[in-house]
Amino acid sequence: MSSGLDTRPGAVTLGLDDLVDLAWAGGIRVPHFQRDFRWTSQDVIRLFDSIIRRYPVGSLLLWRRAAPAQRITLGALEIDAPGLSEALWVVDGQQRLTSLANVLHPEGRRDPRFALGYDLRDRSVVGLPPIEDPFVIPLPVVFDLAEVLAWFAGRPEAAEHQSKAFELAKHLREFSIPAYQVVEDDVGVLQDIFDRMNNYGKRLSRAEVFSALNAGPESEADDRLTIDRIAAHVDDRFAFGRIDADTVLRAILARRGPDVQREIRLEFDNANRRGVVEFSDEDEDTAFSAGEDALARAVTFLQEIGVPHFTLLPYRYLLIVLTRTFAHHPDPDPANRRLLARWFWRAAVLGPGIFKGSTTGAMRTLCGKVRSGDLTGSVRELLDALEIAEPTLPELRRFRTNEADTTITVCSWWDLRPRDLATGLPYAQAQLAEALIERSTVADAVRYLIARRSVPARYRLWAANRVLVPDLVEPTDLVGGLLQQPPLDLDEQQWRDVLRSHVITDEIMDLLVDDDVERLLTARQAELARVLESFLKRKCEWGFEHTPPLAEMVIEDLPDEEGDDAA
Repeated sequence: MSSGLDTRPGAVTLGLDDLVDLAWAGGIRVPHFQRDFRWTSQDVIRLFDSIIRRYPVGSLLLWRRAAPAQRITLGALEIDAPGLSEALWVVDGQQRLTSLANVLHPEGRRDPRFALGYDLRDRSVVGLPPIEDPFVIPLPVVFDLAEVLAWFAGRPEAAEHQSKAFELAKHLREFSIPAYQVVEDDVGVLQDIFDRMNNYGKRLSRAEVFSALNAGPESEADDRLTIDRIAAHVDDRFAFGRIDADTVLRAILARRGPDVQREIRLEFDNANRRGVVEFSDEDEDTAFSAGEDALARAVTFLQEIGVPHFTLLPYRYLLIVLTRTFAHHPDPDPANRRLLARWFWRAAVLGPGIFKGSTTGAMRTLCGKVRSGDLTGSVRELLDALEIAEPTLPELRRFRTNEADTTITVCSWWDLRPRDLATGLPYAQAQLAEALIERSTVADAVRYLIARRSVPARYRLWAANRVLVPDLVEPTDLVGGLLQQPPLDLDEQQWRDVLRSHVITDEIMDLLVDDDVERLLTARQAELARVLESFLKRKCEWGFEHTPPLAEMVIEDLPDEEGDDAA
């Protein structure tokens, strides 16, 4: 345990202009044990809204120490930072500092989270629109008085609002943020402070604590595999979406031992670690590399069996169990692969509620079923853990994209290979992934068939009024497009095939033409139920025997007839 700081932290107040200038010049660095930038665009907007309202935005904790010359990445900014005898390393406040430096820099808008402007009409912070609005002035422009003058000179229609922009520019320049500065040579002391600070208020996730405690030396930070890099690699390779950090951590832990809730601070301390770990002698780098490989195999398997994207995973703990399975059995034979798919879909439909302790209990129980050297026994025990009566179908009267019933339903739609309404071609995995960048649910890939305001209240949550169309940018209803003639490149039969891929039959189309909303939704709900039932019947294989691979079946040789006679 550290003995504490040798000197008291110094309290200072830093002007916003000085702070961002320092960041742009490379005078602010992010320690390697810090978490990556995790804020969304809404978090960044709230920060600047607070500044504009003159609200306090919290204090910073900065570590004053030397820094080498290096090219650093700060959000969307790439900075050639000089060597400094005294730089400011961010111990607490990284998300705020990164947001400030990026939003106010012209190059920051390369990341849409930092592309913000000021709406002069209602004095609000907004995302920059794709087509320039003369009444929305980019915040980097506001931060430079000369740029403000040039902006209004080229947009006379906004001239009456010029005083608002000057007022904001002055306020941004004068806004200040309190900070504590610490001088300390021992990185362990700073890691201890980092850990303690983030156990108060809004605590860090287990993954962020684990990453900080196992960050390794600063000199190796650029080359080491991290939880966030694993998530990025998997997304880049498979267009599966960004798996959240806590799920990646649990997957790494599950590979090494069945209890994924064990104490993480002792994970690589062989002398003091508690609990069963199958790879006790490996170091952090080996564990992360092998964990990424197993996770990648699990993701490949999920996409093969009908889960194309992370947002369509009914329960995240199922990916953790699969990662453990593929870690210990990287290449299952076809028979066990089929049984494993059967297990996944049954577990998805049944949910974790059948286990004591719900999700945590399910994760521990099922990970404990997976044993090294016994694939068939492991898969059989996974299936046996779900041996209950055939469940009811997922609920179609409540379409909520953050609920398992809905993700299973949308998987059944993806299984139909839905077609692009313009080209008639089946949507590709890449199109789905593109629609869901930085999204935690599949909401941005589904649209209303009929405008919600035109649907009676009792039908508004029904799945019948939703369609999987990941290529549309605007969240509009589809009825207008469907009532138009088919695209020029499609004949009538091809257009009918496109509609049927979205479960829009001739009868449903007639009801759409007649604007008979209630009968239309009732008819399509029934069709969707049939699609879902057929999908799950194939995937879950209810009532099937858990037949082991032929290679493991013992078949006794029977004596031939001549032998029988001789006997």
